Amino acid sequence: MKLGEIAKIRTGLVLTRKKASIKYEVKDIYKLITLKNIGDNGVLNKEAFETFPSNDKLGKEYFTQKGDILIRLSAPYTAIYIDERIEGLLVPSYFSIIRLKTQKYIPEYIAWYLNSDRAKREFIKSQTGTAMSTTNKTVLSSIDIKEISINQQKDIAKIQELYLKERELLSRLIEEKEKYYKGITGKLINKN
Repeated sequence: MKLGEIAKIRTGLVLTRKKASIKYEVKDIYKLITLKNIGDNGVLNKEAFETFPSNDKLGKEYFTQKGDILIRLSAPYTAIYIDERIEGLLVPSYFSIIRLKTQKYIPEYIAWYLNSDRAKREFIKSQTGTAMSTTNKTVLSSIDIKEISINQQKDIAKIQELYLKERELLSRLIEEKEKYYKGITGKLINKN
């Protein structure tokens, strides 16, 4: 089934149109999700969210909601599932927001699928631009999503969640090992 058949896909807000240029134009300040907030593997980074001073009150369609999938429109085309921890963030135009219209799929599975090698190959085949490869809503809508049972989708989502937790733990272990290594070598140098 095509992604466009099972989901509503919209591009985020073009920020330049709504950015307040002077203090007195500011109608509201929003938290903004950016490229640096999302790792290439689909994990939310611990980077602080930027703020965006807007010259207008913005519609809720431009903000993350639990159950959304965000996908980066430039390489590496990373998708991320939006849970309650990252609801209410303003989405800029370099992401698309995917909202499922059917109960046959769960968003965690769709995010995993869009991060799969199979989907990435589709993005690469239909990419536009030479200096910076990009994709668009039409390409996203045409991506074939493999239909499997809800239970299989949940199994994949659980495995993905465990995999991402393991990656995070391994990353923290590497950081701690580097501190340990630097401490030991520092002590050895200071001995002499």
